[in-house]
Formats: sequence, C-alpha cells, structure tokens
Amino acid sequence: MNKHVTGTLAAGALLAALAPSASAAAPATSDLQRDADAIHATGATGVLAEMQTDHDSRVARAGVADLKTRQAVPWNSYYRIGSDTKTFTSTVALQLVGEGKLRLTDTVEKWLPGVVKGHGNDGRKITVKNLLRQTSGLNDYVAIQLGDGSDLTPEKYKENRFRSSTPSEQVAAAMTEPPQWVPDAANPAEETHWGYSNTNYVLAGMIIEKVTGHPWEQEVHDRIIEPLGLRHTMTPAGSSYVPQPSATAYTRFPGRTDLTDTSVATGGWADGGIISTTHDHGTFLRALMSGKLLKPAQLAQMKQTVKVTDWVSAPGVRYGLGIAWRPAGNCGGGIWFHGGTSLGVVSESGVTPDGRRAANVAVSTFRVGGDGQEAQDRASLRLVEAALCPTSR
Repeated sequence: MNKHVTGTLAAGALLAALAPSASAAAPATSDLQRDADAIHATGATGVLAEMQTDHDSRVARAGVADLKTRQAVPWNSYYRIGSDTKTFTSTVALQLVGEGKLRLTDTVEKWLPGVVKGHGNDGRKITVKNLLRQTSGLNDYVAIQLGDGSDLTPEKYKENRFRSSTPSEQVAAAMTEPPQWVPDAANPAEETHWGYSNTNYVLAGMIIEKVTGHPWEQEVHDRIIEPLGLRHTMTPAGSSYVPQPSATAYTRFPGRTDLTDTSVATGGWADGGIISTTHDHGTFLRALMSGKLLKPAQLAQMKQTVKVTDWVSAPGVRYGLGIAWRPAGNCGGGIWFHGGTSLGVVSESGVTPDGRRAANVAVSTFRVGGDGQEAQDRASLRLVEAALCPTSR
C-alpha cells in the first residue's frame, strides 16, 4: 500500500512569525501559477500553492473550490495535511529527547508495557527511533482495518464518516498480524529496513503522552503551534469537520468515474490528524529547518536517514525521523519534505536544508489507485521543487 493510500486512511473515515500573513501574500509569480495550472490540468478540481522566503510569500491557485458553485479556491483555505502531521509528532518527541526526558534508544516496552505484543510483535525489540524512522517492522493498522479494500466505496464512506477508533484500538489491530520484520537485536535503533506504517506514529503519540502526562494535542500546541503563532493550525481530535473557508475535498473511489464529496471525515491522530493552511505549514517547516524548534543535536538526529525503496512518486528518497529527503541538485543537493493524504486532499510540501525557502501545495482531489493520480502527484512535486530551486527548470 503506497504512502498516499495509508496517509488517506490514517486521516480518513473509512476505518484516519517567519513570513508575512497569508492575507499579505503577493500574487503568484508566473512560474508558480504555471505549475499550479499544470496540477489542475491533470484533473484536479482545486489547487492552492504558496512559496515562502525570508522576505516574502507568493501564492497561486487554480481550478475551483466546489464543482457546483464554481467559486475560486479561497486563498486562506484550511485543509487536512494528513501524514505531514508526522513531522510535528517527531519534532515533539525530539524536543523531549533534547530535554533528557526521552531517549531514542528507549524501547516501546519501557513506556507502553504490554501494548506491543502477540503474533511475534515485541515492544522490547523496538525503540523510539524505530518508530520515528519507520524501521520497526510493525504492520500498518490502516491496511489491516481496510482489509481487502471492499470498504473503499462512497456508500461505506458515508456510513463511517463520523466513526473513529482510539489509538489503543488502532495498535491492537496492528498486533493481529505478525511483524514484517524484527529490528536487529544487536542494535535495534540502527535498523535500516524501512516500511511505512501509521502504527509507528500512533505509538509515538502514546509515548509522548506517557512521558509528559499531557495529551498529544496539548504538547503539539504548547511546543509548536503557540510559539510559532500558527493561528490557523489545529488538532481537531475526533471532529469530522474542517473549518471554513475550505475547498471541497473530492475522492474518486476505485471502479468509479464520478467524484464524491468527502469533506466530512473523521481525522487521524498523531499519525495524520492536523488541519492547517499552506502558510502555517510553510512557517512550521522553515522554523524546523532553521533550528528554531530543535537543538542542533536533535535536528541532526532528525536528518539521519535510511534508504526508501517504494516511494514511487519521488525516486531517491531517504527517510529520517518524521521527515524525508529527496535529491534536488540546485537546492544544495536535496530538499526535505514529507507529504500526506486525507480523503479528498493531497498535501505536498518541501523546505530547503537551511530553512530559507518553503513551498506547500494543497490539492483537493484524490483518486484512489486511479488514473490521473500519479500525474497529479508528479506535477505537485515539480511545483515544490521549482519553487524551492528556481534554477531547476
């Protein structure tokens, strides 16, 4: 199951100030607008993109916010950022490491005794670093809850869009299957076998709560959202609604040619639950890479990567602790990013290694395993890279 499908269901219903304000952003440059139009041309209903630098912010939009009203995509649209949430969660965990309250070599069993067990799963052999770097071998609870995919229908979406499962239930689902592998017993934290699993970040969120004694949402707010002034970023817990203004989120389910409005959907948690805007998300990424959120040692730990073999849309990817790297020769060799998908929304982003430039794009169409999605994803990646590396065209 690819990154976009797992990110979707982590935040879906089928089971998951560093720059001027957005209102002060300048109109799009011709390049940014052309790249936004190129995403729309792949069949996406609506596109909103933003590029930030130390000095200004540029925005572009294409398509419509809603196929019925035909209104333009609002400049300050809220949207679910899906698995881009994982970078926030990893940042909080690494802050705790920097404070001496948590160690990357701590086992899951130390903090969550008896939670990871059964069918060969063993929390004594998995460290915090394995969770954050996706090298634990644990199965993705999303894939297990989804089963054979028969629930990927408009009817099942409408039936389940207000239902949610607890973190404990999600982990329990992952424990019903044997692990894909077990980290190297001699040095589990340095395991390099990689596999994307939302279960890792549910466990990370649970550990954050155990270490701090506070809800994951509170730690994200107190450590990231409030200090950076991200007034349009939130952790909505089990709410199925996205604040307005927002573009309608459209999903094309397998075997269908029509689009379903999937704007109302239960969100994820520490693996994919944050709602934000292109401006706030870019502000977070720039703060992270410029060293405003992590101590130098922890930022260096975040950037310790392992090879990824199945990130289809972006070859050459390496995954760190909650953030990924991909080659981009005109940006100091590469850029940092993650990406996430919710029902009807694909979030793509990137930031230069020095945090000087960030680019974010929200596309309000997701075609589950269907024609056009791969082209849409490639066009979004091109927009991000061109915005970060202006000479890369």
